[in-house]
Amino acid sequence: MQKQLLLGVEAIAQGALDAGISGVFAYPGTPSTEITEYIQESKEAIARNVHRAWACNEKTAMETALGMSYAGKRALVCMKHVGMNVAADCFMNAAITGANGGMVVTAADDPSMHSSQNEQDSRAYGKFALVPIMEPSNQQEAYDMTRHAFDLSERLGTPVLMRITTRLAHSRSGVETREGRKENDINLPEDKRQFVLLPAIAKKRYQILLDKQPVFEEESDNSPFNQYLEGEDKSMGIIACGIGYNYLMEAFHGQCPYPIVKVSQYPLPRRMITRLSESCKRIVVIEEGYPIVEELLKGYLRKEAVHGRLDGTLPRTGELNPDCVAKAFGLQHTEGAPVPELVVPRPPALCVGCSHRDVYNALNDVVKEYPNARVFSDIGCYTLGALPPFQAINSCVDMGASITMAKGAADAGLYPAVSVIGDSTFTHSGMTGLLDAVNEKSPITIIISDNESISMTGGQESSALGHLEAICRGMGVEPEHIRVMMPVPKNHDELCQIIREEIEYKGVSVIIPRRICIQKNARDAKKRKK
Repeated sequence: MQKQLLLGVEAIAQGALDAGISGVFAYPGTPSTEITEYIQESKEAIARNVHRAWACNEKTAMETALGMSYAGKRALVCMKHVGMNVAADCFMNAAITGANGGMVVTAADDPSMHSSQNEQDSRAYGKFALVPIMEPSNQQEAYDMTRHAFDLSERLGTPVLMRITTRLAHSRSGVETREGRKENDINLPEDKRQFVLLPAIAKKRYQILLDKQPVFEEESDNSPFNQYLEGEDKSMGIIACGIGYNYLMEAFHGQCPYPIVKVSQYPLPRRMITRLSESCKRIVVIEEGYPIVEELLKGYLRKEAVHGRLDGTLPRTGELNPDCVAKAFGLQHTEGAPVPELVVPRPPALCVGCSHRDVYNALNDVVKEYPNARVFSDIGCYTLGALPPFQAINSCVDMGASITMAKGAADAGLYPAVSVIGDSTFTHSGMTGLLDAVNEKSPITIIISDNESISMTGGQESSALGHLEAICRGMGVEPEHIRVMMPVPKNHDELCQIIREEIEYKGVSVIIPRRICIQKNARDAKKRKK
C-alpha cells in the first residue's frame, strides 16, 4: 500500500486504473472532467495504452464503453449529471443487455448548480434502470468502491452507477492505494444474442434483470460500505447517504448519540433500515440531492416518522454542509451574515481578448437593425454573452438546443432567428439540428463560434477541430453560405457585413468565426517551451 493525496475524482481514476480498466470514455463536464484527465496523464495508462481520448458526447462514450464491455474488458464511463440525460438511451438499455467485462458509469452531480443548469440527482437514473449504485462518503471510499464496482459488475453481469457530488469530487484527502490487477483478455459473451434487444429477447433480458433485484439487495445488505452504527438514544435514527455521512460526523464531532445507517451502496439495505425503523421513534434522512431515500421510506413507513428535505428539516435545494446538518439536530452551528446591499455581485465574464467578445460585438450591432431579432444560444463559455456588457442572447437550455430552438422559432414565423453555438457543442449535439434545418430549408443563421477547444472545462481538444466546414457541406449547407472569418477587432465591419448578408438569406447559413481560445493558446505555448 502507498498513500497519495487525491481529489475524489482522482481517487476514482486511480481506482479504475488499479481495477484493470482498458478504457475510459467521457465528454468533459464539471465536476467530472478530472477523472479522464488524470488517466490521460497517467504514466501507467500511457504505458498500458489504456483508451483515454475524449468522446464526441456522453451517448457515444456510453455506447463505446458498452462495446468494450461486450469484448470482455473493463470500461469506465464519466460525465456530469446532465450528461446522463444524453447517455440515458444507452444507459437504460445497457441495464437490460447486462455487462460482460466490468462497466462502471460515474456521474458527478452538481447540487447548488455551481456550473450547471439544474441539480438533478443521478441516483434517480440508477433506480430507474434497476442497477446497483455506489455513493462514496470520502476519497478513500471513492478509490475502494471503484475497484469493488468493477468486481461487482462482472460478478452480477450488470453496469454499476457510481454517483458523486461536487464537494467530494473537488476536495482532497489521503488515499491508500493497493496493487493493481491486470487487464482482462478479450472474452466474448457466451450468448450471442444477449445484446440483441429485439422485443422477444428484450423481454427475457428484462425478466433476468428483475430476477437479479433480490441479489442486488442482498449485496447491499452485506456490503462493506453500508454500516449499521449503534447509538444509545433511540428517540431518533439517522440514515446518512454518501457524503451526507461526513457532514453528520462533522456536525456531531464524530460522537453521534443516535443509531445510524450509513448508505453507500444501493438498492437500500433493507435489513439495516428495518432494524433502524423498529428501534427508533422517528428517522431523519441526510442525502445530497433529491429526497429519493426519504420518499422511498415514506412509501412503507409512517410518513410522519420520516424527516428530511421534504418537510424542511433540511434545505430542499442546494448543497448540504455540516452547519445545516447541525441546525437540523439543534446543535451549535454557524450561519453566514447576509450579504449587505452595498456589496455588488461579481459574475463571471468572458476573458479579455476572447474571440466570443468580437462575435457578440458584431452580432449586437447587426441585430439592433431588426426589431424582432432573437438570438438562441447554447452551453459553453459563450453563454456568458447573456451577461453585461453584451446581453446578447435570449436562450440557453441544453447542449445543441440553440439550432433547434432557432429553427422552431423560424417555423413559427419569427425573423430573424439566429443561433450561437460553440465548435465542441456543435459536434456534441448540434449536427442533427442542422440536418433538420437543411432538410426543411429553414431561414436561420447559425454562428459556430470556433475557438478550437472545449474551453469551458479547461481547453480539451474539440472533436470539431478541422472538420466544421466539411461537416456543414456534408449535411447540405450550400458552400457559398458557409462563411469563415477571423474574429478580431480590426475585422469588426467585415463580420457585421457577413452576419447581415446571411440574415438576409432566406435559407440555412453557417458563419464560422474562428480564433483559438486565448487560454488554450497560452497553455500550448508553455508546453512548446518545455
